[in-house]
Amino acid sequence: MVVTVDEIYLPLTLSAPGITDEQFEELCRKYADYRVEYTAEGELVVMPPTDPETSARNGELVACLVSWARGKDGLATESSGGYRLPNGARLAPDASWISRKRLKQQPTCPEFVIELLSPSDRRPMVEAKMREWIANGAELGWMIDPQQESVTIYRVGQEPETRTGIEELAGEGPVVGFVLELRRIWRP
Repeated sequence: MVVTVDEIYLPLTLSAPGITDEQFEELCRKYADYRVEYTAEGELVVMPPTDPETSARNGELVACLVSWARGKDGLATESSGGYRLPNGARLAPDASWISRKRLKQQPTCPEFVIELLSPSDRRPMVEAKMREWIANGAELGWMIDPQQESVTIYRVGQEPETRTGIEELAGEGPVVGFVLELRRIWRP
């Protein structure tokens, strides 16, 4: 199957219930210039490449997380690292940390995820994705909105907490000791 869509219509959601892991991987290869995710409800979500500022922000997030993760018993990943979640979804956070113990489980979910809102993102979709991360095993998630200079923190069993006007954010739970300097995210 080949679908041609003008980038102005992205992100695009297509109904594709019941695709196999092999079919999903083939779609990802065919559309290598885009990020493709698959929801538990059987929808393919095709996202455009990010703009340069969002890419720079994401690079900063990943660099900080990778630096913190050195010497820890786990891996920091960037946006091309996808996970097959227990509910069947195949998602890729902008940044994540997963312990080596959990990495051995299939399907699996990282303990910590970061989603960075870009100008092309639809906020309700990203909020739903954050709830899905938590429902599938993530212990902590940060949704970062550079336009509003805010971070919404997602935790298991709690309502999301939004913080604004902050210059840094300290990790907790699975990423205790990790500190993200937000000045570099607000102004890349």
